[in-house]
Amino acid sequence: MGRTYIVEETVGQYLSNINLEGKSFVSGLLIGQCSSQKDYVILATRTPPKEEQNENLKPPKAKLDTLDEEWATEHASQVSRMLPGGLVVLGIFIITTLELADDFQNALRRLIFSVEKSMNRKRLWSVSEEEVSERVILHICSSTKKLSCRTYDVRDPKSSSRPADWKYQNRVSTSWLSLECTIHVNIHIPLSATSVSYTLEKNTKSGLTRWAKQIDNGVYLINGQVKGEDCDLLEGQLLNSDHRSTATVQICSGSVNLRGDVKCRAYIHSNRPKVKDAVQAVKRDILNTVADRCEILFEDLLLNEIPEKKNYELPQRVFVPLPGSAVMLCDYKFGDESAEEIRDHFSEMLDREIQIEDLEIAEEVNTACMTSSLKSEVSLTDTGDEQPEQPNKTTLGMKIQQNIGAIAALTLAVLAAGISFHYFSD
Repeated sequence: MGRTYIVEETVGQYLSNINLEGKSFVSGLLIGQCSSQKDYVILATRTPPKEEQNENLKPPKAKLDTLDEEWATEHASQVSRMLPGGLVVLGIFIITTLELADDFQNALRRLIFSVEKSMNRKRLWSVSEEEVSERVILHICSSTKKLSCRTYDVRDPKSSSRPADWKYQNRVSTSWLSLECTIHVNIHIPLSATSVSYTLEKNTKSGLTRWAKQIDNGVYLINGQVKGEDCDLLEGQLLNSDHRSTATVQICSGSVNLRGDVKCRAYIHSNRPKVKDAVQAVKRDILNTVADRCEILFEDLLLNEIPEKKNYELPQRVFVPLPGSAVMLCDYKFGDESAEEIRDHFSEMLDREIQIEDLEIAEEVNTACMTSSLKSEVSLTDTGDEQPEQPNKTTLGMKIQQNIGAIAALTLAVLAAGISFHYFSD
């Protein structure tokens, strides 16, 4: 039996209101959350039109076999940055004037694997074998309104399609758990003396990969004790843990420091979430938002040809509410970018009208920055091996908000950084 997709009714209204306007098709992304039994779709957004190099030249009429895979994949990459922890690109939709043809189905299959490959290339974390690896392709015929919903296992390049159920439901995401935290980041990244050919960007990504292992191997505590990952988030037995870490000495030609207070946010559906669901969503948001900020910074340096200097400001995180939902999406802004620019980018990527007053700037200016230093020094680098000594820990407070529920406190102790969070009733 195939997967079931529980879909917010507003997504159905959005799809039915899309006008082909003389085109053969319109495509876009489906956003939501996976679970072991079913997936939840809370947002659909069409791929924005690609700007023509010459506005006086009208583009040829689109054909079903001319889906721009590169452009659609880039849109998915941009949108993925706007998704807080717990949310992913679940698949793609296509609205056509014709029934789905075999050659077009092949193009869609290539696209969904291309999108997943692009997502995997940027991640600091690895997908586990237990996680859902099926992604959906939804086809809608504009004339008959007939739906075709099929999934592919993106972990298997040779996988064939499987039928899936597409069910609309009202208020799918109105009661999701909201997990919020502020993490003080202080990541020291050595610039290897033996790898001088590495760019600052490559060194930074390599350092973040080591840091990601610390976050991933963290010990998660509830009221000072470990809680079983398969327990319900609101209850369960407590266990003991004795995880330790150590460090090695590395000779460097310099170093990069990433430091500052970073706002993190994640969401999980309220249908009996497990401890591991909450922990995973938060961990991935921490990793994603730090990695995305660095990637955006390097893109900005390259695009604007900014001269090399020792201190760079990382972009701030900006949130915007998803109408009719408890979920908020995010984007990033540099200090000199206007609210209008951020609003326009939200609107273009999400195909929604966004009001400036809805923008929530999460952090103060200059709270997150990158500092580079080219000089000989010895740096300590965490290896994650088990040893009797444990490094000092800093703290991170996290709130989990729920429309209904009890009050409790959770603490996430990471090897080189301690993270705490709690949830409470609104």
